[in-house]
Amino acid sequence: MKNQIVAIICFCTLNACSQINLGKIQEASDKAQGVIFGKNTTSVAELNNAEIIDGLKEALIKGAEKSVSLASVEDGFYKNPKIRIPFPEDAQKVKETAINLGFSPQLEKFEETLNRAAEKATKKATAIFVHAIRGMTVEDGANILKGADNAATNYLKTKTKAQLTLEFAPIVDQAIDAVELTKYWEPLMNKYNTATMFTGGEEINTDLNAYITERTIQGLFVHVEAEEKLIREDPVARVTDLLKKVFGSLDP
Repeated sequence: MKNQIVAIICFCTLNACSQINLGKIQEASDKAQGVIFGKNTTSVAELNNAEIIDGLKEALIKGAEKSVSLASVEDGFYKNPKIRIPFPEDAQKVKETAINLGFSPQLEKFEETLNRAAEKATKKATAIFVHAIRGMTVEDGANILKGADNAATNYLKTKTKAQLTLEFAPIVDQAIDAVELTKYWEPLMNKYNTATMFTGGEEINTDLNAYITERTIQGLFVHVEAEEKLIREDPVARVTDLLKKVFGSLDP
């Protein structure tokens, strides 16, 4: 009888130990999958406000820095078809006339100058982005995390566009002046606009600075949005534990 009792106790002890070990093995397996595949069983509800805000700030800063680095290098605008600044859309008739008159090389140089101005101006964006990101509130963070794929980009655009315009404008002016672009542009456009009084056509906005500045900001946010979408959708892009935890909470 004693031997039977001892056997039962041994069996129960071994079974309990096995269950504990299996539990630890499963836990280790889950953690490994989270690291390798970016899986995260944390739900949005389990994240505290500090984690949400810190994770979003980290993601936005990384995305903003990469976006600026891509756009601000030589040919960052000029040879990128997604953000290249073209001849002003409302002046296409002028462009067509110039091409017919054999001025294609001059037009190409004109467009290159527009894009070089954008590349130079974009270098100023990082500090403006970081300042806006650091001012993010808890409410901002919750809305962004649960928002659309471009929710963070829209937040950043709202918070920084006015400052970006202010900082970019003088840089664009310098780039335009360096090649005396307005000396050729404005007289041509003014003559065209005068002619529209008789032809009934639409006048063209001759403000090159406003055009280049606006298109520069648009192009920059194309990159920012792409980076945000990448972090939201691709676990490999979540390069820190905090990003894995915060954005992994959104994974199906």
